[in-house]
Amino acid sequence: MAEEGDIYDEIEIEDMTFDQTLQIYHYPCPCGDRFEINIDDLRDGHEIAVCPSCSLQIRVIFDISDLPEKKDDNPQPVAVTA
Repeated sequence: MAEEGDIYDEIEIEDMTFDQTLQIYHYPCPCGDRFEINIDDLRDGHEIAVCPSCSLQIRVIFDISDLPEKKDDNPQPVAVTA
């Protein structure tokens, strides 16, 4: 877990962008890349998003209820009646 001094900023999850395909939240980093955190990490209680290009990290402020519903990886077929 990151130390308090290692955190660049605290960002509300509403200010981040959610990539539905990759299932990650991201936010612009000052270095030109972006902070990223996987939705499953958020569900597991992790709150630190990291930038893959530099050493900066942000703390994501959120409630579990703010997160989208978990996608079913193996949806069951739906019976269609005529």
